[in-house]
This record gives sequence, C-alpha cells and structure tokens, in this order.
Amino acid sequence: MIVDRNSPIPQYYQLQNWLIEQIDLGVFKPGERIPTEEELVRITGLCRATVRQAISNLVNLAYLKPKRRFGTFVLERNPDDRKKSIIGILVPDIRSGCSSELARGAEDEAARNKHSIMLCNTDDLFFKAEYYADRLIKEHVTGVVYVPIADTEEKNRTIIERFRQHDIPVVLADRILPDLEIDYVTTDNFHGAYAMTKHLLKMGHRRIAIIYNGLVSSERFRFEGYCKALQDNRIPLDESLISNPQTLFTEQVYSKSVLKILKQRKDHLAVFAAHDQIALLCYSIAREKRLSIPEDLSLVGYDNLPQIRAFSFGLTTIHQPIYEIGRKSIHVILSRLRDKRIKPKQIVLKSWLVERHSVQDLGVLKRSRRYSRTA
Repeated sequence: MIVDRNSPIPQYYQLQNWLIEQIDLGVFKPGERIPTEEELVRITGLCRATVRQAISNLVNLAYLKPKRRFGTFVLERNPDDRKKSIIGILVPDIRSGCSSELARGAEDEAARNKHSIMLCNTDDLFFKAEYYADRLIKEHVTGVVYVPIADTEEKNRTIIERFRQHDIPVVLADRILPDLEIDYVTTDNFHGAYAMTKHLLKMGHRRIAIIYNGLVSSERFRFEGYCKALQDNRIPLDESLISNPQTLFTEQVYSKSVLKILKQRKDHLAVFAAHDQIALLCYSIAREKRLSIPEDLSLVGYDNLPQIRAFSFGLTTIHQPIYEIGRKSIHVILSRLRDKRIKPKQIVLKSWLVERHSVQDLGVLKRSRRYSRTA
C-alpha cells in the first residue's frame, strides 16, 4: 500500500516518502523518468493536487528535476544541493499527542522559507532516535527540530551531540533539557499547571490528584507547578494522589495509574491529567465504572488537542500553542544558520486555561445543599 487513507500522516507526505524509498532502492535510477502525474493519480487514487505537492517537495529536496514536455527525472544524489533545503523533524509519534500540529507548524514555516522537512517518528525510543539522527546526518540536513525522547537527559544529550559533531544546528521543541545551553521553543509548563491547580482550588477542591510522567521535562515542570499551587494554599501533598509511571504513555500502563487514583475517590476528587491523552483515558475508565463527569469526578487535562476541542463532554484544559512552537522552531533554526555565533535563543510561549464543563464547582454545590436544608 502506497498511501494509507486512515493514517493521520498527510497523503502527499506518504507519497513523497514512497517515492524516496523507490529512489533509494534503485527502482527509479538517476536519469530515469518517474511515473507521470496522471500515472501516479491512477496508481495511488490520490487527487492530482496531492500528487503534484509530493513531486514539488522532492524537487525542492533535490531528488527530482522536471523537464518541460519530457517529464520528471531522478537526479544524481548531490549532498550539497540537498543541504540547502532540508530540515529534519524528530517527533515522538505523528499519529498522537501534539506531534502532528507541531510538525504542521514547522512545515508551513519551512515552506514559506523555501525549505522542505524530513519527518521522523522516534516513538520516544532511544534506538529509533539514534537511527533517525544517523539518517538525517547522511541526508546532509541543514538543521534539526528535536522533541527530546521520554528518557534520560544523558541519552538526549547523546542525540544532540551527534548533530553537533556534524555542525548541524538543533532546536529543541516543546520538551527541553534545562541545564543545556541550546536553542529551544517551549511553553511555560510550570505556570500553566499552577494556573490549572489554582482553578481547581478556586472551585472548592482540596483533594487534587495528578498523573504525570517524570521522564518528560514538560510534565516534570507541570508537577512542580501543581506542588507549588498546593503549597501556596497550605494544602499538604498527599502521596496517595500522585502517580508517576515514568514510562511511555500506553493505555495498559496508564490504566493502572488511573485505577490507583480512582480508588482514592472519597468525598470529591479532582484528577489533573498532565496531558490530554491521559485525561481521555481517565474519562473512558470513569464511564466504564459508571462515574459521571463532573458530578462524580472532576477531570482536567493539558494541551487542548484538536480531538479534545471536538469532544462532547467538554474537558477543561490548558491550551498550548503547539502550531506556533513548530513554526518558531524553524524560525530559530534559520536565524542560527544566518549567524552561528549568536547566543542560544530560548523562547517560552504563553499557555492559557480553557474552562469547559468537566469540573464540579463545590462552592455552588455546598450553597445549594444549605439552601435545600433550610427550604
């Protein structure tokens, strides 16, 4: 299958990668003509505009060259030509979380500046990050946007150092390594989580659970913001309400964390999911247990993913400008290419609370109960 129509990966990008594979395998050799647009439309079932976009990108990447009235031909591999136009993007998984929106922001900004991107999915695994780092180096990319894997700082430094050894600038996106002098674009995760916890406190909640992954810098900062908000309001940390699996997000692993937290449900419990995918899982498990949100359980997330915005129950969450993170990451790379002597640019974008309908206002609830008793 050349194109998977059920995949969230853009169809033109799937076709583009398939053509690169055919060139790398020698199916289409240097100097040979590739199938025409009409033939590719027939083979793939894609519309002509999608096929044309894939071919145009490969022309920009110096894989192909169009010849008027003769077709489009495979070029001899010239690393210097490719180096002018490719920026590598290393994300955890284009199919889930923030990766697709971040990659889209990066791609749009790259295209505006006559660059193309090469997208790589690490699945938050070190060996995959190593593999794609080597591949991008061989492709002579001009720069790299890297979302650090959910692993140790040492392993992430290893990936970054590989690029630096080849004089390839790296910009960290979303997740960062706080002690490393490097360009990055992120959001203020500490204050975002502080604001969310403060919102729950304002709504009368005192038993606030949190589920997060301590291996991910952004989630560590969110946990710190949560702790600080509780401390500032003189509410002691309750270890039974904290779950830190310290592993990749999978339903199997994180379901155990959710179930552990739900066992603590007495009186009124609010659950702060450190990202929206955890919140969706928590919602699903709550429904299985016939718990209503927010009547039986208050639930909040973080990210404001597109699928969350369309979700019927209305999750209160923190909006992150993910598209803007991707866009500004490319902008930082281009600035670095113009002058490699400038100090590291460390951009922290604002995030904000999006209040919907997943939090019970305990103040209103208590007032209504007092009224019903006196009526």
